[in-house]
Amino acid sequence: MKQVRIGIVMDPISSINFQKDTTLVFMLEAQSRGWQIEYMELADLCLHNGRAEARMRKLKVFEDPNNWFEFVGESSGALGDLDLILMRKDPPFDIEYIMATYILEKAEIEGALVFNKPQALRDVNEKVFTSWFPQCCPPSILTRSKNAIKKFLDAHGKIVIKPTNKMGGQSIFVITKGDPNTNVIIEEMTQSETRFIQAQAYIPEIETVGDKRILLINGIPIDHGIARIPNSDDHRGNLAAGARARGFSLTDRDLWICSQIGPTLRERGLLFVGIDVIGDYLTEINVTSPTCVREIDKFFDTNISSLLFDKLSDLVEERSMTKVKIG
Repeated sequence: MKQVRIGIVMDPISSINFQKDTTLVFMLEAQSRGWQIEYMELADLCLHNGRAEARMRKLKVFEDPNNWFEFVGESSGALGDLDLILMRKDPPFDIEYIMATYILEKAEIEGALVFNKPQALRDVNEKVFTSWFPQCCPPSILTRSKNAIKKFLDAHGKIVIKPTNKMGGQSIFVITKGDPNTNVIIEEMTQSETRFIQAQAYIPEIETVGDKRILLINGIPIDHGIARIPNSDDHRGNLAAGARARGFSLTDRDLWICSQIGPTLRERGLLFVGIDVIGDYLTEINVTSPTCVREIDKFFDTNISSLLFDKLSDLVEERSMTKVKIG
């Protein structure tokens, strides 16, 4: 089999957190298999006369916290000539992100396997898509309306409100009925009723059990995950916000939630997904650049990257066989 060329679209590699970064773990796995890594940032992508192209830098990566990458070459060419592209750019999910998915969708049409699937990245908002599985979720509302949010707060007593386009616990508020800051928080979050926000009923298990991250490969969950437990002075169960991590094995309820959403993830081409579960409830479906591989591997001595890349290898081989038959 010829050498696999894998493109990685990500944020600047020089700025990643070596101890936590999942994309780096993926690149180390690709390199261990002899695959050629082509590194790209959003500014490297373009559509040129209708063809998806990019500036690509050949990359070597190292398991060294002081020196984790080296560029060893550069070229420009068609994205469709790559065997595989991983889209690992972090949110914000904005118009620039959407433009990148259009370019990657064209690359997909022109011959490359792209994961997660570009159309699915556009269609599956990480906060909002939980509404496709209401049987798994806490009471929630997506709205711009100040009055609707206040009625939701009155009904549930304590709620969480979130923007729809951010990550890592950014701009997440907990509001309790009677909080004198309620009006200003809602006005600021909705930009005076010009932006949709999501509100969910507060789930008290966040304080004791934490916010559980569960990873799925092709709709099938990994047996273990990590629970992110907020510090006493913060409500957010995000490692980026200072939460502490604890390993856990999936419960029957966790597995049931995965069984509810797994088939839809597969159908939409969402190969690698991280869901968030608090108590008995699904709260987010993370598709853009799911993390926590390093943390789960550390707790349980697993190798999640190897499992993912076994699947990617199978897909590349299937595509190669298809091309041979067509030829």
